[in-house]
Amino acid sequence: MIDNSEMIFGIRAVIEAIDAGKEIDRILIKRDMQGELAGQLFNAIRGMDIPVTRVPLEKLDRITRKNHQGVIAFTTPIAYNKVDMLTPSLFEEGRNPLYVLLDGVTDVRNFGAIARTAECAGVDAIIIPSKGSVSVTADAVKTSAGALMSLPVCREDNIERTIKYLRDSGFKIVGATEKGNNDYTTVDYSGPCCIIMGAEDTGIPREHLALCSHWACIPIVGKIESLNVSVAAGILIYQAIRHRQ
Repeated sequence: MIDNSEMIFGIRAVIEAIDAGKEIDRILIKRDMQGELAGQLFNAIRGMDIPVTRVPLEKLDRITRKNHQGVIAFTTPIAYNKVDMLTPSLFEEGRNPLYVLLDGVTDVRNFGAIARTAECAGVDAIIIPSKGSVSVTADAVKTSAGALMSLPVCREDNIERTIKYLRDSGFKIVGATEKGNNDYTTVDYSGPCCIIMGAEDTGIPREHLALCSHWACIPIVGKIESLNVSVAAGILIYQAIRHRQ
């Protein structure tokens, strides 16, 4: 169930929220919406880093019974960062950045647990895709025990481009995958480093794995084939911290 306090619905209300500088997480728009007011909405969104999804009217009606006019926006309690803005500032401060990239994680509880671990361990930022991923909602903040209010979160439209940017910036890219032949304890996490955790069901996409400098595997000796992604992330994060110290 979605908390209505996280939603803004109605074309004018959404336009006013954008103009007022409210942090918008994403916007759902009726698939065939047209007209003068719709044009004003698209003008307000243009140039903004806000994911917009066209959906059937039935989906909007399932979210709220109120007069949404074909538009529902979801607010976020934080302001998202961008990797290409955050990274240079960390280097200028003399930092040795450690990022965690969640490549398709969709469960808010996993997101919150990973964020909590990352904040406790001193990770410099979490990176998420703008689509097909969890985002920072009130539920996510609550699950993270408030960690998402202080830990920078970067939301990126193109994860492949983001990985290439980090690699070109001198980062080691460590992909967590059972396909790896490197035990996670043997991986070199020194220097600027980004740990990639894949989706709960499919893992890291093949094209993104191909960009990793290391494939880290956590040995499994029991009958269950894999660890929960938040548990695996915690293991790798603290291994990286131990190695870097």
